[in-house]
Amino acid sequence: MSSPDPDQPDPDPSGPPLADCPPLTRTVALVGLMGAGKTAVGRRLARALAAPFEDTDELIVAAAAMDIPEIFARYGEAEFRNLERRVIGRVLESPPRVLALGGGAFMDPGTRAKLKEQALTIWLRAGLDTLVARTARKRGTRPLLAQGDPREILGRLMEQRYPVYAEADHVVDTGEQPADTIVERIVTLLRAAPAPEQA
Repeated sequence: MSSPDPDQPDPDPSGPPLADCPPLTRTVALVGLMGAGKTAVGRRLARALAAPFEDTDELIVAAAAMDIPEIFARYGEAEFRNLERRVIGRVLESPPRVLALGGGAFMDPGTRAKLKEQALTIWLRAGLDTLVARTARKRGTRPLLAQGDPREILGRLMEQRYPVYAEADHVVDTGEQPADTIVERIVTLLRAAPAPEQA
């Protein structure tokens, strides 16, 4: 049975791919605020598509050999964003995969332009109550929430970022529904998506 919370770890990481999924012809990039479920949904989606999965935050940690709070503390957000931009650029040059983006990645105009050109972007949209509840479990790993009241910070980020997230190719609302339901919605979108034009 699926967890009702897509931000929770996947209890069955070894399930089979879906037999009727379309072949992945370009990277699928999941956009959204922290707590939207990008990593958990992304892992399940990649399994359903029999495709590789990458999480930009995990790639940044590996590249920097330190965790994200430490990167912020030592070098600041600007350097973190520079590293994030380079990591995403490398992923987009790789074969198609499912990519979970950090919450601020899509806000960078250059990164956003590359994603629009080379990937199919899907915004996992969640309400404030959902985001507050999910991020409360992992607040120590989220530097932006350490700067004040999490509800106020998330509300401000929603105001700033949701108009930009709306530039994604598709929007999928997330809430109390099982993560597998979200994956099924995304697969339906992929089935209907036109093939990318050949250069």
